[in-house]
Amino acid sequence: MVDFEWYRSFISIYKHSSVSEAARTRMMTQPAMSQHLASLEAEVGEPLFTRAPRKMIPTERGKALYTQVVPLIEALEETSQTLKTNTFTSLPILRIGSAHEFFREHIAPHIGSYQMRVIAYLGVASKLLEWLLEEKVDIIIMSKKLTAPGIEYIPYMQEEFALVAPPDYAEPVFDDKESYEAWLCSQPWISYDLDLPIIRRFWREHFHKRPQTHPTHAVPDLHSVLKAIEHGAGISLLPTFMLDDHLFRNKVKIMYPACTVYNNLYLAYQMKNQNSPHMKTLIETLKKTV
Repeated sequence: MVDFEWYRSFISIYKHSSVSEAARTRMMTQPAMSQHLASLEAEVGEPLFTRAPRKMIPTERGKALYTQVVPLIEALEETSQTLKTNTFTSLPILRIGSAHEFFREHIAPHIGSYQMRVIAYLGVASKLLEWLLEEKVDIIIMSKKLTAPGIEYIPYMQEEFALVAPPDYAEPVFDDKESYEAWLCSQPWISYDLDLPIIRRFWREHFHKRPQTHPTHAVPDLHSVLKAIEHGAGISLLPTFMLDDHLFRNKVKIMYPACTVYNNLYLAYQMKNQNSPHMKTLIETLKKTV
């Protein structure tokens, strides 16, 4: 009975006119390659090559066999590749919505371990909820619970925000909170929103009132805020999950590390899907990386 690998070795010898080169390209030993050829010639009943110094010359029977088997072998290999591709595309799909920064820092590094095809939609909270209601995504990660019919929110994780400044920024010592607050109000603040969402949370947590300051700069995303801080434009509150590399390279520093603030994140999905096996798999997959 003919072994499929004999044909592949025969084709490789034919293409390279050399047993040793064919063995190298197929990552086989030369004796094993020679054995494949000898076995095929025994099955065919006549030589397929004439052995010449440093060269294998195909016989007429070898030429005829090559013409016959090459299309068949190529078709089999193409079918094998198609099966692999179909296996990949049959993986379950994770259609996820998230803020840009969170996906880049917290989700993207792990998608290779999800055993899923990830399709990401990135945007602000209102847009994420819109995509969920339109069923463009299966699940979203939100920092607030926006009211919408048929939407279920479950706790996901907490993100910690710290006060971030350029590495050489002065960090005075204060005897009371009033002096500390006054100093903070006098600093140039950078915010991703004129409404100061996380800065308000920080003020309520540590000073029990609304902030009496306004941003010097408002830029559209947290990575832009971080880049502006690196270049000395001011201070801000940023999630600690995006700071590790910048702290290691001494591009920024965390001031007053005891004064942080936490933000709850939620997974949101349509209630009609809460008991589906697919949704349970999505939730379990995302929680593994917390």
